[in-house]
Amino acid sequence: MTITPPHLGSPSVWTDARLLYALEEVVEKELDRHLKVARDWMPHEYVPWSDGRNFPGFFPDGEVWGKEQSKVTEIGRTALVVNLLTEDNLPSYHHEIATLFGRDGAWGTWVHRWTAEEGRHGIVMRDYLLASRAVDPDKLEQFRMAHMSEGFQSDNRHSMLHSIAYVAFQELATRISHRNTGHQSGDPVCDRMLARIATDENLHMVFYRNLLKAAFDLAPDLTMQSVRDVVVDFRMPGHGIPGFERAAAQMAIGEVYNLRIHHDDVLQPVLRFLKVLELDGLGPKGRQAQEEVGMFLGGLDAEAAKFDERLAARKARMAARAVI
Repeated sequence: MTITPPHLGSPSVWTDARLLYALEEVVEKELDRHLKVARDWMPHEYVPWSDGRNFPGFFPDGEVWGKEQSKVTEIGRTALVVNLLTEDNLPSYHHEIATLFGRDGAWGTWVHRWTAEEGRHGIVMRDYLLASRAVDPDKLEQFRMAHMSEGFQSDNRHSMLHSIAYVAFQELATRISHRNTGHQSGDPVCDRMLARIATDENLHMVFYRNLLKAAFDLAPDLTMQSVRDVVVDFRMPGHGIPGFERAAAQMAIGEVYNLRIHHDDVLQPVLRFLKVLELDGLGPKGRQAQEEVGMFLGGLDAEAAKFDERLAARKARMAARAVI
């Protein structure tokens, strides 16, 4: 069923401006649904404040940081820093989506609500990291300054449809990354905190995924091309973090986020929900984009299989060394 207002014309003449207008009804509906199911929570309730103590500086009793002071694992520490620094760029993310979606009507209400909810994530993660002494506070601040001073520019800012398609996958990827970081952290307090954050990210994914489904109903060819572009060129928003490639490699080996997880737990669930590879009635450009998505997934699955083999071999070597 289409919700196209008669005066907006046929799908062949859709523009970003027309789609933005036509989708506002869906945004309002999804916003109402989100507000009914989202649960407010207090960041300070997830932080082990009793573990905190002064750092050197203005306090004469300040204690120099050392990794032995925290129960967080090495891979947990790496992933926590990457995840927090990604959350730190919220002002830039807000600017990007507010520019694309606008600040008025249901779109604007959602932009501000999303920003407010995302703000909790950076707050609680930083408070946890400092109170539990999970990371070097000086390096964390140096990384934050370097990362935010570079600013952030989305790969998908050239169209509203590209942005919707991107966040439908990225919010799920972020949820998976947070959840797996908690599992690998070695600290039940950290796991509980990141599970709470992941719940928010999942609700955000559902919002954008449902919006993307409505876009397919309105403009299937344009939406398919946007999904193709995002899927093929996807990268996480924290790619500009200092040392990101090295950290990403460690997170892949540590099974926080890797090719197999990206293929199985991020791309496939969203694509299946939207029936992207089953959609009929597409024009030539839409069909071509659909075929390219399928071809890319096949190639990615093959790459993930090779990664799985290397990871299994690495685990076997480590197990053998442990026995010796």
